[in-house]
Amino acid sequence: MGERIPGVTGFAPRTAQGDARGEGRALRIRVPRASHALLAPVADRPDAVSAVEESNAGRVPELTPIRVGRMAANPFAFLRGAAGLMAHDLTGTPLTGIGAQLCGDAHAANFGLYGDARGRLVIDLNDFDETVYGPWEWDVKRLAASLVLAGRVAGASEEVCRTAAQDAVGAYRRTMRLLAKLPALDAWNAIADEELVSHTDAKDLLGLLERVSAKARNNTSARFAAKSTEPAPDGGRRFVDALPVLRRVGDAEAAAVAASLGPYLKTLQGDRLPLLARYAIHDVAFRVVGTGSVGTRSYVVLLLDHRGEPLVLQVKEARPSVLLPHLAAVGFGAVPVEHEGQRVVAGQKRMQVVSDILLGWTTVQGRPFQVRQFRNRKGSVDPAALSPDQLDDYARMTGALLARAHAHSADPRRIAGYCGKNEELDVAVGAFAVAYADVTEADHAGLVAAVRSGRVAAESGV
Repeated sequence: MGERIPGVTGFAPRTAQGDARGEGRALRIRVPRASHALLAPVADRPDAVSAVEESNAGRVPELTPIRVGRMAANPFAFLRGAAGLMAHDLTGTPLTGIGAQLCGDAHAANFGLYGDARGRLVIDLNDFDETVYGPWEWDVKRLAASLVLAGRVAGASEEVCRTAAQDAVGAYRRTMRLLAKLPALDAWNAIADEELVSHTDAKDLLGLLERVSAKARNNTSARFAAKSTEPAPDGGRRFVDALPVLRRVGDAEAAAVAASLGPYLKTLQGDRLPLLARYAIHDVAFRVVGTGSVGTRSYVVLLLDHRGEPLVLQVKEARPSVLLPHLAAVGFGAVPVEHEGQRVVAGQKRMQVVSDILLGWTTVQGRPFQVRQFRNRKGSVDPAALSPDQLDDYARMTGALLARAHAHSADPRRIAGYCGKNEELDVAVGAFAVAYADVTEADHAGLVAAVRSGRVAAESGV
């Protein structure tokens, strides 16, 4: 039978379906799990202020003080805006060589709720600006370090912070082991959202998740449009300035954004087109977003159907991943990218269980953009406001979600084989997370000092 059926490109050769778990275990000899506690200085590390200034290049100049102000708020906020600096530091850490599609910015605030096509709430990673193929350890270590910093900002003890980091890694490891044991198709669809709380023993989060879910269900295009638009002279609606976060744009800029939605339609599945054909474009505004994203060009586009009901799309600039300059240094060559918006969309679809049905990309005045629904029942947990019991539960939940996402592009058997059954990796990465949190606190202090001295302009409270 084997002689009659040749190998087909895109499928695994029969000879390659061997002991992937054993291959993972063998990697422990070259890269001991305990070595992941290492945080060694990396040559040519820029100081924190220089790193922030460099990352502001190419952004809208008048918005960079808002970005700096948000990063200066606390060390956790600084980490959120410093994915490139952390990637530089991670080049000096041990790697197994196993690759996966990375979020690239898997800090604890980049997980949340959003609505699927039928309005049901899904919880998953939800920010993919930096997504790229790279070492799975980088996402895990960024998540662990962010949990330590979030806990410190919340006033948790060092023991609680370290335990949260370790438990996130433990949940990642146990989830990979679970997925590795399942048939491939079952593993691909495993751990439905309604099973997450029981799978991660996150019972202390139940009440909080219920409150976040209730708020998310009301976080819709209709609600945003009701607060942010007014009747227009032509009988439609238009945006209302809410400076500095939301501002209307000139006719030429609005026309360019609107025109870009034509090519965007070609990036969608064909069955989405009849839906969007029922909407007309009414207005465009510029809207400031995020912490690390502040200063990138981001628009909201108001569409109305025949009843005047709104759909708001976000057209957000897609810049090259800040991880790219550092991947070659660790043996992960960059995959050629034709369009940065396409990179973001492809990475998001590879990692999420369910993605926005209107996710696509386009080009506006020569710059690449991603396009997605705005306020499609999004909800989030602020990890820096959690109690100690909640922080630990949230850590386990996010660790499990990250493993589920990585397992869509990396063979869970290899990662599970490496991670193993005991807590050696958990303890090591927990130690790394505490050490890196200390580095980030020093970086944050340097930025705050630069703001106070006038070296860097910052606008706080925006």
